[in-house]
Amino acid sequence: MQSAFSTLDWIVFLLYFIILAFSSFIFSKVKINSSKEFFVSKNGMGMFVVAISILATSQSAATFLGAPEYSYTKDFTFIGFYISALLAVVFISLFFIPKFYEMKVLTVYELLEVRYGVKAKQYAGVMFLLGRVLASGARLYIGSLAISMILFNDIIFLHIFISVLILIFGALAYTYFGGVRSVILSDTIQAITYIGAGVAVLVFLYFSLENTDIFSVLHEGNKLKFIDTSFDGKFSIPALLSGWFLLNVAAFGLDQDMTQRVLSCKNKNDATKSLILSIILSIPVVLLFLSIGALLFVFYLQSDVVQSFDGDKVTIFMYYILHEMPEGLRGLVTVGAIAAALSSTNSVLGAMASVAIEDLYKPYKKKQGNFDDEFFIKASKKAVIFFAVILGIMAMFSYYWQHYSDLSLLSFALGVMAFTYTGLLGVYFSAIFTSRGSEVSVLYALIGGFVTVLILQPYTFGINIGFSYQIVLGTLTSFLIMQSSKSKV
Repeated sequence: MQSAFSTLDWIVFLLYFIILAFSSFIFSKVKINSSKEFFVSKNGMGMFVVAISILATSQSAATFLGAPEYSYTKDFTFIGFYISALLAVVFISLFFIPKFYEMKVLTVYELLEVRYGVKAKQYAGVMFLLGRVLASGARLYIGSLAISMILFNDIIFLHIFISVLILIFGALAYTYFGGVRSVILSDTIQAITYIGAGVAVLVFLYFSLENTDIFSVLHEGNKLKFIDTSFDGKFSIPALLSGWFLLNVAAFGLDQDMTQRVLSCKNKNDATKSLILSIILSIPVVLLFLSIGALLFVFYLQSDVVQSFDGDKVTIFMYYILHEMPEGLRGLVTVGAIAAALSSTNSVLGAMASVAIEDLYKPYKKKQGNFDDEFFIKASKKAVIFFAVILGIMAMFSYYWQHYSDLSLLSFALGVMAFTYTGLLGVYFSAIFTSRGSEVSVLYALIGGFVTVLILQPYTFGINIGFSYQIVLGTLTSFLIMQSSKSKV
């Protein structure tokens, strides 16, 4: 294994953080007059920058490392997930976004207040916060794990802690001072950084295989499959059109982490265009990282690869970074991993803070008296710091959890939101497409979706059913619970 960072790697690393510091200073130099401006920036963000921000937010460190792993071990069928996402955002654009802009909401959960009552909005907000703490804390740990391996050549507690702090302070530099406007603008930098790192690796890998018939090797290894027509495949057509479609509807239409950007656009037309464009741009980005995994398959074809680091299994891309990456490029890939982690971390801090303040805290304080805009701006910034600490704690808890549990942290990070998404899907489908449901049934439906997915986990009762079909059944359970109650509105 190579030694830790070279001088050239450190120069690349420090240059990236100089750019971060300078850009956070520039982006935050705008006067914020209310918590609304802090969270949705006067509804004045441009369509293209919002699209880039959504792209960057959806590409976490788990994707940065996980997409190459998928194509290395399997094929290119993972790209079907983003075709499903494209169908989902068209659906969201037709049925969800017009409702959100018509009601002029700051969070997507305000729609439930109009439809069923204040408590319905609060139930949904709490469910979102619970899922986000678990999922985003685990993803923060995955990003810090990669950084610690590359920077320090180990994954001891202290170095993981330092890596977590790097990501948290990087995210706070944007979110705390400039709100969503700063986050959206910074995501452009993060996207350019990690996509640029991916392109550099792909080019380096390609030329290192100059005497190899790459496509012939990939064809013989059955790696060039893009469409899965089976019924039980993870990304088969039936799965993409059912559970994965529902997951993407929830991720891009009901998760405040994503929709906060959509709600910052000037109008519903720009919001629709930004959402669709973000997925169109995501497809070549994901193909880039899948191509890296395919080339790694060719590179290691005749090698006895043991994908481990201090006894822990690592992805093939991380293995390559640790063992093969030359000076300079190693530093670039490190900042690429940091950029991928930052783009998802800074956004979730703003999203969680917006739900906590606008949906939970502000209604409570307004009952006690009149509070000016400055009071809620300060409260919003305190909420950002609070959730940064909570996510940091969850990330460090994940350190011990991974070492003493057989459950895959990566699988948990990617799948935990299904527990909350299914309930939200059932509730929103009832709210938008039917006249049934009530404030009380919202709570039962959220719990019903959560419990259904929990029951269907193999570690609960040994039931082995595909993840996408778990989402279908959880959503159906939640929807039926909503339909069992008549609306009072």
